[in-house]
Amino acid sequence: MTDSALEQKSRIFSPLAQRRLAVFLAKRKVVVALVLWVILLVLSLSAGVLATDKPWLIRYQGQYFFPLLKEYPETTFGGFLPTTTDYSDPAVAQLILAEGTWWRSPIPWRWDTLDIASPTSVPALPSWRHWLGTDDQGRDVLARVIYGMRTSLLFAFAVSFGGLFIGVIIGGIQGYFGGRVDLFGQRLIEIWAGMPVLFLLMLLSSVVTPSIGWLTLIMLLFSWIGLVDVVRAEFLRTRNLDYITAAILMGLPKRVVMLRHILPNAMIATLTYLPFTFTGAITTLTSLDFLGFGLPPGAASLGELVSQARNNPQAPWLAITAFASLTLLLSLMVFIGEGVRDAFDPRFEPSH
Repeated sequence: MTDSALEQKSRIFSPLAQRRLAVFLAKRKVVVALVLWVILLVLSLSAGVLATDKPWLIRYQGQYFFPLLKEYPETTFGGFLPTTTDYSDPAVAQLILAEGTWWRSPIPWRWDTLDIASPTSVPALPSWRHWLGTDDQGRDVLARVIYGMRTSLLFAFAVSFGGLFIGVIIGGIQGYFGGRVDLFGQRLIEIWAGMPVLFLLMLLSSVVTPSIGWLTLIMLLFSWIGLVDVVRAEFLRTRNLDYITAAILMGLPKRVVMLRHILPNAMIATLTYLPFTFTGAITTLTSLDFLGFGLPPGAASLGELVSQARNNPQAPWLAITAFASLTLLLSLMVFIGEGVRDAFDPRFEPSH
C-alpha cells in the first residue's frame, strides 16, 4: 500500500477503527465467510432475475419483447388464449422458437413453477434440467432454495435491526435514568421474557393468516429482550463518568447526552450480538415453516424444504440440499459474528 493510500485511509478511519478492521480481517475464515455471505445475499436478492420462468429477451418475427418488464398475452406469439403467456408451457416454447428465439435465465424456473413436461416422475433426481432435482410437486429445488434464502435473509434483517432499535431505546432509558424507571422496566421485562415465545408464535400464526409481515411483527415483540441488558449495563456504567457529568453540568439536553456521548459506547457491545440474533431469526423462521406455522403453504422457504425432505425419504437429495443450505448460511453468520466480537474486544491485537 502506497504512502498516499495509507494517508487517505488514516483520514477515513480513526486509529481505533483501523485496529478493529485489522483484527476482523486477520482471520482468513472470517474474510472467506464474509465474501461468501455477500455472494449469497446478492444471488438471493437477484432471485427474480436469476431464477425465473420468464425469458430475459424474446426475438419473435423480427420484434423484440421483454417479458421481465411487461406481460404479453399468448396470442402475441401465435397462441389461441388471450391470457398471460406461460413460458414454461412446451407448446408456447414451440410457438416462439418456430419463428424466433429467446434468451433465458440460467435457472428457467420460479419458486412456484411446475414442470408439467418433466420426463420423469416427481420428486425428480438432479439433472441438467433441474440441477438440484425437484420436490414432490415438480418444482425446481434450486429455485426454491434461492427464493427461500432471500426470504430468510430479509426476515432476519428486519428482526435483527428492528430488535436492535427497540432494545437500544428501552435499555438506554433504563440505564440512563436508573432508579424506579430501571426497577419497573426490569420487572416488566422479566414477565415478558418468561412467556413461551414459540408457543405464542404458533398460537398467533393459527389465528391470523400467515405472512412474512405478521411473522416479522410477532418476532419483533420478543427479539429485543436479549439486547436490553447489554445496553442497560453500558448506560449504567457510562452515565457516572467524568465527561458525562461535565456534559450534564454544561446544560446539554438529556437526549443529546444519551445519543452523542453514551450511545456510541453502548453500540460497540451491542453490535457483537447482532450476527447471533441474525442466526436466531433464521432458525426460528425455519422451525415455524417446518412445523407448518410459518409462511403460507407452498411458499418458498428453507423450513418447507426440510419438511419436503422429511416427507420424501426416498429422495435423499432434498435432505442433503436442506442440510447444506442451512449449514452454510448459519455457519457463515457464526464466523462473521466471531470476527465482529474479536474486533471489538480490546484484548485482541491484529496479527502482523
